[in-house]
Amino acid sequence: MLILKNGLVLTPEGTWTRADVAIEYGKIAAVAENLAYPEAEVRDVAGSYVMPGMVDAHCHIGMWEDSIGQAGADGNEITNPVTPELRAIDAINPYDRCFTEACAAGVTTCVTGPGSANVIGGQFVAMKTFGDSVEGMTLRFPVAMKAAFGENPKRCYGSRDKTPETRMATAAILRKALTDAQEYQRKLEKGNKDADKTPDRDLGKEMLVKVLRRELPLKVHAHRADDILTAIRICKEFNLRFTLDHCTEGYMIPKFIKGAIAEQGAGVIIGPLLSERSKIELRNLTFEAPRILYENGIEFAMMTDSPVIPQQYLPICAALAVREGLPETEALRCITINAAKISGIDDRVGSLEAGKDADVAVFNAHPLDFRARCVLTLVDGVVAHEEK
Repeated sequence: MLILKNGLVLTPEGTWTRADVAIEYGKIAAVAENLAYPEAEVRDVAGSYVMPGMVDAHCHIGMWEDSIGQAGADGNEITNPVTPELRAIDAINPYDRCFTEACAAGVTTCVTGPGSANVIGGQFVAMKTFGDSVEGMTLRFPVAMKAAFGENPKRCYGSRDKTPETRMATAAILRKALTDAQEYQRKLEKGNKDADKTPDRDLGKEMLVKVLRRELPLKVHAHRADDILTAIRICKEFNLRFTLDHCTEGYMIPKFIKGAIAEQGAGVIIGPLLSERSKIELRNLTFEAPRILYENGIEFAMMTDSPVIPQQYLPICAALAVREGLPETEALRCITINAAKISGIDDRVGSLEAGKDADVAVFNAHPLDFRARCVLTLVDGVVAHEEK
């Protein structure tokens, strides 16, 4: 057993309290004052800030390998706009140094997967940033199915005189794929009663059936307000679980975002905000968005979209949101427990609570201070990074 003693510990509510953290068998055993166990290893972290390893709710780490270029670009299969059968775990390079950099910054969990070239891009994975294989690092797979609206599918296919060239086509392609999956589901049900009627196996439709059954959420790339509303419309039509990722103009339509959360259980993941307005649908990008969503009672997570923003700068993104009026407690929650909850992995990570994975980041100063350094990172109770 390991005990981190006398630190300022981040609570699930986003506040700090002086406490000890006991770790055993890769899990949090207890969080309380004055913990003492016979023969436990004790590390005095007095004066340090102890928080759960941060969770990046949307990124592409390992899919576009650092400093390699096209040879390491494995995130977009731009040959078919509907590819639900693609699996992030088959493309991720766990030896990409970005994992080490993320872990050293206290980001211990990432939700990573395909890009947004395709209308349906494939399956995301939730994984740790420390380990020696994708299998060993995987926390949950699949964790979501990627879908995309807006400029990216239009640009990637329209420039080749292929569909989709318009937002109408993007929506129609998604509807058709879901409708085809409904028909496949009906055939599967008939096959359960009569084996002779079992359809030929289709890996893509098989995964979309999981989306239709609400077993797997749709992870929707949407920046512009109208694209967000189209996503909400289609997800309501098919009664899907979903998250609104990027949600750049979501702050402009809070009434509709709140409605989607209340009526459809939608999740909101905003970002990347620390980037240029590189395309038209980002023209209303602002760091005021987190504050506006918060003031409208909308719970959300923040993400890096790595490699757009290097993952180690996730706390910097949260800090800049605080500068623009987001309360500090909420900024901390949006990169820990909110991110875990919206990603469907809060039973394992996102807060320092007994029974959860012992993913812990220890900082020598307040983690939202850009000068702070992560001096110790534990992943599943193992020292993954330490500054001497």
